[in-house]
Formats: sequence, C-alpha cells, structure tokens
Amino acid sequence: MLQTGKEMTEEEMERLVLHGLCCEWETAAGQLKTSERKGFLRPLFAIRGLKGKWGTWASERREISLSRDLIRNHSWDAVRNVLLHEMAHQFSDQVFQAWNEADHGPSFKRACHLLRANPRASAGYPLLDEKLSDGPQRQPGGVLARIRKLMSLAQSANRFEAEAAMNKAHELIRKHQVDFTTGPDRDELISVFVGKPCLRHGREHYRLSNLLQDFYFVCSIWVPAFVLDKARMGTVLEITGRIQNVKIARYVHDFVLQYIDGQWKEYAKRSGINGRRKSDFAVGVLDGFRNRLEEKAKIETHREENLSLMKVEDKELEREIAYRYPHLRKIRGRRVRRDERVRRDGMKIGRNLVIYKGIEEQGRAEGKRMLPLQVHPAKR
Repeated sequence: MLQTGKEMTEEEMERLVLHGLCCEWETAAGQLKTSERKGFLRPLFAIRGLKGKWGTWASERREISLSRDLIRNHSWDAVRNVLLHEMAHQFSDQVFQAWNEADHGPSFKRACHLLRANPRASAGYPLLDEKLSDGPQRQPGGVLARIRKLMSLAQSANRFEAEAAMNKAHELIRKHQVDFTTGPDRDELISVFVGKPCLRHGREHYRLSNLLQDFYFVCSIWVPAFVLDKARMGTVLEITGRIQNVKIARYVHDFVLQYIDGQWKEYAKRSGINGRRKSDFAVGVLDGFRNRLEEKAKIETHREENLSLMKVEDKELEREIAYRYPHLRKIRGRRVRRDERVRRDGMKIGRNLVIYKGIEEQGRAEGKRMLPLQVHPAKR
C-alpha cells in the first residue's frame, strides 16, 4: 500500500495524512455542481482514538475525525470510503440542515448519492480491505475454491502441468460468470484500488488495466487519489465488480507486475538495454499474454455450445459504473517513441506467463496497510 520510502515519526505521518484527507475532501466536493456546494464548507480534520467507530462528523466543531486504527491499519481506499461517508453527514447537516432527521435518514442518503458515498460505511460495516480478506465467499458449487486451487496448482515445476492448470482456471472464470452475476448467490459489487496512487503511470499500467477489464469481468477506471510520498493528488486504478472477480483481478494485477519486474532484470542484464526501455518491454509482455488469452478464449468459444457464456452482461455492474463515475470521458494518449525489438522480445516472454499461487493470501498485512511498515515513534 502507500509508503513514503523515508523514515517518519507518527506525528509527521499523521500530519501528512491529514493533508491527504483535505485534498481528498476538495476533490470529492469539486465534483458537485456550484449550486449544490453552496453552504458546504471545508471542515477541520482530526485523527483520534475513536472507540467502536471509523469516523465521526462533529457539527459544533465543524470537524471530521477518523479513527487512528483506520489510518494505521487499513488501505487508503478504505480510508477514503469512510471519509466520503462522513462528508455525507456533513452535507446533510450544512446544506440540507436535516437536524431533526435520524443520522442515516433521507437527507443523508441523498447526500450519499451526490457524493457517491457508501451509506453503509459506518460502525460494524466491514471495510473494503476486510471484505477482500474474509476468506472465500459463498458460491454455487464452490467454484471460486476450485479456481483458487487451480491457480495454486499452476506453480508446478512441470511447465505443461502449470499451463494446463492456468488454462483450466481461466476456463472456469469465463464459464461461471452466469452464476457469479445472475445467480441467487451472486456477490455484491465492490470498488477497490489496485496498485499505488502515483503522479504518473507507465504505458504498461494502462495496458494492464485494459487486460483486467477484457478478461477478468471487472471495470477499470483511473480515479484521483492522494499520493502519500508526494503529498499531492495523483491517480490510481480502481476496479469495480463482484467480490470474487475483484479478488482474482487484483491478484492477477499484482502478479503480472512482479513477473514483469523479474523478467526485465534478467533481460536487461542479458541484453545490456537501459532502463528507459522497460515500458516497451512491459507492454510487449502484456501484449504476448493478451494474445495467448485471446487464443485460448477462441478455442473455448468453439467448444462451448452456448457462446453467450463467453460474454456475460452484468446489468447491475453497468448501472453501478454509470452511478459511480458520472463524468467518465476518454483520454487520447500521446504517441511515444518505442523500441519495437524490445517490445517483440517482451511479447515472446509474455506468451509464457503463467499465473500461479493462491488468489488470496490470508493475513497478508502488508496488502492492506496504508502507513509505512516502520514508523518511528516521536522523540520525547
């Protein structure tokens, strides 16, 4: 998760986080129409040792407080989710002046709609990272457990066994989307960050976001997010989908980037290519992996009698995307010079990429932590 790369005291870190909360508040409030924002004033922010709550809005102090436990031990998207919830309380209070309503009454829910906040992100409601680490979700026939087992089998030292296991896992992912999206036990939709918020992202990150969307049944959107080590707003990839699909896509995202890093070190040492060509190599790896997935999908399409299994429409997901991202627009990227030889070499390596190990790693604390793993206590 977000790490600064330098030593900080707890007080220094909390001051940086408070600045981040202020930036996130301004970004969320900036999405409102001018007429909607009238009377919605930037609050004070505090980090407190709250008991039994992730956050609070205090009208008399005009302050949004977040739990120190939330800040220290959970992901930034979980923190932002709670912040938006408290902003909705603030909006209901300041703009709608719903002083005689229940805390989560009609005005609060309307404020949640305007801010794209989760009305349920309060005490007792699992945080985003908790939803992804609670273990297997209940699915028909234990399909997700079978996929997880196949991913684990794909770490076999035997190349052909590993490839066969990964191919079977992808076949199950495609084949059971009808159950995942329309069945009676379908999971809820969830939106989470994958990767790190940054000021700039390489071409390979955008290529990978498209691959996740095209093959793993999630929607990929680049959204504003605070970059802790730069102390300013940047962007991060946010994926939306059913929990089991999000778990798979997030794992694939992290695995592929680690694979690219490892292969690039070997390739650069072997060929003497400098680091400026890493994006060309990474794009090649992803293109090679995509080509392989497309070939396997075509084979499965010919084998299946019901071709609709290969492209399942999730109307709930479409509505969720339209709601969460009302200002979506396409951005045309600029042309960049690239080394085609390096890209072709990357493609050859990418065609041999095998996703292996488990989809989930229980207790992976570093996967959900927002603060650096080593924060030094303040000197007294």
